[in-house]
Amino acid sequence: MNTIKAIKNAIVCLVLLPRFLMAALIFWLLDFLCIRRRVFFRMKQREGDAIDPPLCISDSNRLFSLESLKAVWHGHKLDFLKAAHLGHGAPNTEVVQLEDQRRSRILDYAKEKRPLILNFGSCT
Repeated sequence: MNTIKAIKNAIVCLVLLPRFLMAALIFWLLDFLCIRRRVFFRMKQREGDAIDPPLCISDSNRLFSLESLKAVWHGHKLDFLKAAHLGHGAPNTEVVQLEDQRRSRILDYAKEKRPLILNFGSCT
């Protein structure tokens, strides 16, 4: 069982790696452009005709950081492993009735020729 799980995780990593590397490259390029613009802005300030505002506010505000790359990897992994996908059938998840704590499936409430509407609302 652990071997199958390890193989599945390895396959997921291989599938997600190109998407993740593309996002990391884009973050690096955005940081590079930000740094480049800041350097040119400071050069203009020295010459006395600074017109453009700086693109970045602080040196600690970087997209290409370990924390942001971890968040991107986690987001890509969650998106890949989710049960619902656009264009596919809806997952038939388990629900619990409030009255008697009985468990059933969502599609058990569907009736022929009638749409099943789920309302995820708030009762405040």
